[in-house]
Order: sequence, then structure tokens, then C-alpha cells
Amino acid sequence: MDLDLDVDPALARAVLEIETHHAAAGWDQPAGLYALVDTAELVAAEPALAAALGLDDTRERGSLTPIQQEEVGADQPLEELLQTIVWPAGVLGCAAVVERLVLPPAADGQVPEERDAAVEFAREHPDKQEVRIVAGVTRHGASYCALRLRAHDEDAAVMGGPDLVPNLIALLRGTLEDDPDVGPERGPDAGTDEERTDT
Repeated sequence: MDLDLDVDPALARAVLEIETHHAAAGWDQPAGLYALVDTAELVAAEPALAAALGLDDTRERGSLTPIQQEEVGADQPLEELLQTIVWPAGVLGCAAVVERLVLPPAADGQVPEERDAAVEFAREHPDKQEVRIVAGVTRHGASYCALRLRAHDEDAAVMGGPDLVPNLIALLRGTLEDDPDVGPERGPDAGTDEERTDT
């Protein structure tokens, strides 16, 4: 996939790496959440882990390594969980993966307001599309999204861009904002003992 010139290449590579990782696991997967850390800093801080992952501080300089957090989305929707998270300063960005049903524009105004009813309406709609969304942001303000339709489940058909899902991007950005009343303990474990997304 060719990247736009105004896209942060390190973030785009990390998002596409996550998308490939989830694509290999197939559909109907729970939501995922990733901390994005500077690869060179990870190599310096955790040389044994870096060696096990095949990372090299020279080759990987300027890149971001996705660190998968514990499973999310089982007890509450990802969108609600993101409103409770503040990442520690060492996390340069974050990314989320969700599967959603997308309805055609003709369905606007027909979707019930109540959440469970809206979900059921989407499930039953004959023109629904299932989509996997991977969205990532950095503290520097960059964003990138990758979308894969289940009906076109091919690597070549993955769509990418900086603002394909603005609501999710805004929620992710909110987790990187400094809040003097909230300590980093509210953020998920961004430690390096979690799974990297290499496939």
C-alpha cells in the first residue's frame, strides 16, 4: 500500500503491522489495544526481549513497536474503556482494533437510539458490511487508520488514511492527554512483557 506524503510513516507501519497480525487470526475477534513505544528505547531498556524479537536499535531507529495490552472489550465496549485510560509518558502513541458493522447511508435516520436495539438493527440489515478497523495516534498529533472489509478480505483491499474513523481517533487522542488529577496508574500495563505483533 502506498502511503500519503503527509502520513507519519512510523505510525502507518505500526498500524498496518497490527492489522496484518489481526488478519492472520481471522474474524470475530475481541477488541485489541496497543501501546506504541519507541523501538530504539525498547532495545536499550530491554535488550534480551529485543534480541528475542529480532530488533536492532540501528535498523529500527525511528520506528514504533506495538505492545499488545491485556484483552479488552469483554466487560465494556472499547469506546467506553478508552475514556478511562491515561497512558504513562513513555508511551509515544496507542492503537486500537475493533470489528464493527457498517450500514449504508440510506439507513441514516432509521437506526434506533437505544444501544441494544441499534446493534440488533445493524445485525439484521440486509446491506450491512462487516469491517475491521485499526486506528492509531501519537503524542505528536499524527493519526492513521486501516480498514478491511470482510466481503473483500484481501491484503490488497485494505484501505488506509489518517482520518477514516474520526470518533475513534478522538478517543485515542484523549488517552494521551496529560491530566494532572490522574496518575499513570490508570493506564494499561505498557510493559514489555506483553505480545509484540510480529507474525
